[in-house]
Amino acid sequence: MTLPLKRSGHADSLPLKQSPGCLRKVRVAKPARPELERGTVGAITGMGGMGDVRSHSWYGLTIGAVPPKLEDNNKYLVMANFYKEDGVSTSISETPPTHYTIKIQSLSLLKKNNIEKYTSPYFEAGGYKWKLVFHQNGNKSKNKAGKHVSVYLMMADATSLAPAGWEVHVGFRLFLLDHNNDNYLVLQDTFTGKGRRFHAMKVEWGFDRFMSQEAFNNPENGYVVDDTCVLGAEVYVRQEKFRGRQDCLSMVKDPISYKHTWKIDKFSALTADCVDSKTFMVAEHKWKIQVYPKGKGSGTGNHLSLYLALAEPTSLSQGCQIYADFTMRILDQVNAQHDLGKANYWFSGSQTVCGWPRFISIGYFSLPGAGFLVRDTCVIEAEVTVHGATTNKIML
Repeated sequence: MTLPLKRSGHADSLPLKQSPGCLRKVRVAKPARPELERGTVGAITGMGGMGDVRSHSWYGLTIGAVPPKLEDNNKYLVMANFYKEDGVSTSISETPPTHYTIKIQSLSLLKKNNIEKYTSPYFEAGGYKWKLVFHQNGNKSKNKAGKHVSVYLMMADATSLAPAGWEVHVGFRLFLLDHNNDNYLVLQDTFTGKGRRFHAMKVEWGFDRFMSQEAFNNPENGYVVDDTCVLGAEVYVRQEKFRGRQDCLSMVKDPISYKHTWKIDKFSALTADCVDSKTFMVAEHKWKIQVYPKGKGSGTGNHLSLYLALAEPTSLSQGCQIYADFTMRILDQVNAQHDLGKANYWFSGSQTVCGWPRFISIGYFSLPGAGFLVRDTCVIEAEVTVHGATTNKIML
C-alpha cells in the first residue's frame, strides 16, 4: 500500500484516518538549531545541540547525565527497558533534529493494514537524499530484531553512488520524541569513528533493535501518544571517497585469428546509409562489420566505406581497452585480386570503430570486370586478431 505524503520543508507527516487510504494533512514545523553550548555536559561533539546529554547503562537501566541547567534542579533522566547494544550510544536532546522530522499518525492502522515497513519521503542532508525506514513490529528479515521497533537511515537515490567505487562515510543520529517530557531520545551509531559506509551495495544503516515494542507502546514513556509518534534524523557526511581504479594490461602469448565472411546479396538495392553484418565473437568480445554503400565522411558520394566495430561497447567496464589488428577485404570473385586494408587499433567503450572512409571507389567497385560485384552480390571478409586487453578493478 503506497502512502502519499505532502511535504512541508524538512518535516513530514504520515496521517491515517480510521478508514484505510483516507488521508488528512498534519504539519510538523522545521526547528531552528542552536550551536553547541560551551561547557554542556555530555554533548556529542559536532553532532548535537545544547540540550543533548550522554547516557550510561547500569543494571538494565540507561541513565542520562544532564546539562548544568537541569542539574541545578536535581532532575535526572531515566530511560527504562531500553536494549543495550555495543556500538550504540543513547542520549536525550532538548532540541529537535536538525535535518528531518516526520509525524506518523494512527500507528495502529499500519498494523491493521499489514504495512510492515514504512519508508518516508526523501530529505536532503550533506548533498545527498535520504529516507527514514520504520518497522513498527521489527524488521522481519533480521532475526535479532525480535520484539523491537526497527529504524534505519537509507540513501534515497542509489544512483548518487553510481560511479564505480564511490562511497560516503556518514555519521547519523535517529530521534524519537517523548511527548510527555517534550524531549527526544537519540540513538547514535558509534561502532566506528569514521561513520557508516554507504555505497552502491549497501544503502541502509540503522538499528534493528531501536527500542522494545513494549517500551515504545507504553503510554507512560510518551513515545506513542494519541496513536502518534514523531521520528527524526540528523545526517553528517564525514568523508566522500572514490576507491580508485587499478588497470592491468594482459597480452595474449599465442593469439588466434578469426575470419568472418559476409555475403551481401542485392547490393544495389541497399538504401540504408550504414549496413551491419551479423555479430561474431573474437576473444570473448562481439564484433561486426559496417559498410557504407554510398560512403561516409571524406568518402561520401564517391567511395565505399568499410569499418570494424565493437558490437556491444556498453558491456565493457570503464577503462577497458582491447588491442586488435585486423584485415578487411572485399573479395574479387573473378580474378582473386582482392582489395584489402590492414590496421591495428585500441578499441574501447569510447573508441568503438576503426576503418576506412575511402576503402574503394564506387566506380571501380562497380566495374563488371573487377569481380567485386557479381550478379549484384559482394563478399566482405574481416580477419581479426586480439593481442591484448586492459582491464580494471576497484582498489579496496
